[in-house]
Amino acid sequence: MKEELLHYAWRMRRFNATALQTTDGEAVEVLHPGQLNTHAGPDFLNAKLRIGHTVWAGNVEMHLRSSDWLQHGHQTDNAYDNVILHVVYEDDAPIQRGNGTPIPCLEMKQRISRRLAAHYQRLIQSEQWVPCASTLGQVSELTLNLWLDRMAAERLESRASKILEQLERNKEGWEETFYQFMARSMGGKVNAEPMQMLAERTPLLLLYKYRHSLFQVEALLFGQSGLLEGTFQDEYPRRLQQEYRFLKQKHGLTAIPTQIWKYLRLRPANFPTIRIAQLATMIYQQAGWFSKAMAAHDLKELNNFFTIKLSNYWWDHYTFDKASHRKAKALGEQTVRSVIINTVAPMLFLYGTRKGDDRIRDKGLDILEKLPPEQNKVIREWKRLGVKTSSAYHTQALLQLKQQYCNPKRCLECAIGNALLKPTSKAEEPWLDEMIGEDWEKNWSLFDLEYHQAFSHTLQPSVQLVQMSI
Repeated sequence: MKEELLHYAWRMRRFNATALQTTDGEAVEVLHPGQLNTHAGPDFLNAKLRIGHTVWAGNVEMHLRSSDWLQHGHQTDNAYDNVILHVVYEDDAPIQRGNGTPIPCLEMKQRISRRLAAHYQRLIQSEQWVPCASTLGQVSELTLNLWLDRMAAERLESRASKILEQLERNKEGWEETFYQFMARSMGGKVNAEPMQMLAERTPLLLLYKYRHSLFQVEALLFGQSGLLEGTFQDEYPRRLQQEYRFLKQKHGLTAIPTQIWKYLRLRPANFPTIRIAQLATMIYQQAGWFSKAMAAHDLKELNNFFTIKLSNYWWDHYTFDKASHRKAKALGEQTVRSVIINTVAPMLFLYGTRKGDDRIRDKGLDILEKLPPEQNKVIREWKRLGVKTSSAYHTQALLQLKQQYCNPKRCLECAIGNALLKPTSKAEEPWLDEMIGEDWEKNWSLFDLEYHQAFSHTLQPSVQLVQMSI
């Protein structure tokens, strides 16, 4: 038995509530189980219970054994003074609040289905690519699709949250933040951090001062990247170096360390030098990136934003002083798609949310739905398990599911895991009959998702203990 299963049984009411009572013999009725708290403090907040003849509103704490309360030091923590019920798998010690008043205890040892515990154990001990790989086909299409909708939104919200932190550091500068995350996305997985550092060290307003000259924009970005240090044979990097030295002195600039750039196992088209040249060209060709992204009417217009033509030197070079076959080095389709997924969509989603503009907010989701599905190792594995994808919206959802739920085995917080843990008949958990309704099979998936969504919100522990006599 794990404490997570106790949380799940309580949140989903997957326990026998017949003649429910505390270890002291007081009747208990769960009017509302509360909201799961993922921060410090009691496990469930805002619970509403009838204990004896009194209705209480407050917090619920859970442990495998009552004595864990003492081992965790809750008796000296004021955050636990508002606990109205201690839910445990096994009661092995009486527990009191800091002021000496006893805390009602509910023992669940004989109230949780053995089948539920056994099935959960099999999931978390699974060594398959995902815990439910062999049973995924048992999950209804409705449950899977609704959960993937949630995963897509969650991934977008997660990205928007990181952008928001940077936006606040930039004092609500939307264009500056958009530029920094565009640079980050262009760096790919390998050089994302250096590209963002470069953008932060080279403010957009400074680059706009020299937008009339691609040469000067390149001098600023390559100089700030640290890649103009040393001695060069070609005339072009020597000129860039000379120009940067002048601009560095004029504006008091500081370059980032050269050694943070990575080239190992990168295709030449993805070298930092090419990405920086492409970024410089985009700045030279057009200003107001974020405004243009918001104004774009469709995906085609958005893709046109990334159509660029590099300066002559980069047609036959991938790095300084090393000539290559002459070739246009435009942003590849995969790179453009990655930038749209990782920056454009979440920025629009965040802006619409912050400004209360549902049209722009939904535009972030619509973009993902119109992009073709991504192709990578994770998506290929999902496909092998029979999961179909028709757009980047679905592939982003599957990446979120794999990374945030399957890898850490958060099966109890996943609607797919919940569906696989459901009873196969009324006889297994007859106490659920009243909650689910007569049409057992039809209503289970909707019930499962409804309860997950209702109790998966995270709240700060600020609830006060309230007693209401009846």
